[in-house]
Amino acid sequence: MTSFVEVTHDGHVSTLTINRPDKLNALSEEVLSDLSSAIDTLASNRDVWAAVITGTGKAFVAGADIAAMKDMTQAEGMAFGALGHGVFAAIENLRCPVIAAVNGFALGGGCELALACDFIYASSKAKFGQPEVNLGIIPGFGGTQRLPRRVGSAAARELIYTGRLIGAAEALRLGLANAVFEPDELVAAATKTAAEIASKGPLAVAAAKRLIRDGADLPLPEANRLEQAAFGDAFGTQDQSEGMGAFLEKRAPAFKGV
Repeated sequence: MTSFVEVTHDGHVSTLTINRPDKLNALSEEVLSDLSSAIDTLASNRDVWAAVITGTGKAFVAGADIAAMKDMTQAEGMAFGALGHGVFAAIENLRCPVIAAVNGFALGGGCELALACDFIYASSKAKFGQPEVNLGIIPGFGGTQRLPRRVGSAAARELIYTGRLIGAAEALRLGLANAVFEPDELVAAATKTAAEIASKGPLAVAAAKRLIRDGADLPLPEANRLEQAAFGDAFGTQDQSEGMGAFLEKRAPAFKGV
């Protein structure tokens, strides 16, 4: 059976490509299941130090599969939402940073997938939005929670309440996207940044990701205590010794993730 998610590896960087172009990469249960399996593969591979998620064709992910959702019962809708939340939480909880390379439409579940990544690079042709209210539902894979945390409450409210779509330039202005590239340069740019991240101390990057994620909703003194503990822990790693030794010896470090 063909997977809807292709996984490739180049050194310490992995790329996940959603591959259902005939349906604009819409998130069906099958696509989410394949994405979950791909994320599990990354989570179990300690040689993956950074990752990129993108889509095939003219869409990143155009949303959840509306045809599949139309006749869902309340219980089925709740189960489908739980599936999406579980997969996206797994992305957020990966040790390695994940860059969303948004090559086209990122609507509904597609925008939510991008939001589950650490940050977003967008094609100049990308379109973002949470248009669920047009269908009589709400964002169901984290949009009401992650979007306000990314762009602020007021901007998120406007986008979610109106279901309005925005282009790459507006996404950049709002802070939804970190950078915008021409379509044929997007994946290369995301991969280059992923490779740059993967050249750093992987334990340090993983700790930084965990602290940013876990500390965001904590009182500052408590979050700072987490940082203090993790800072101390770093001095018990071989990577710390290698990194500081390489700096003093004026050479490139050879990190091993231990």
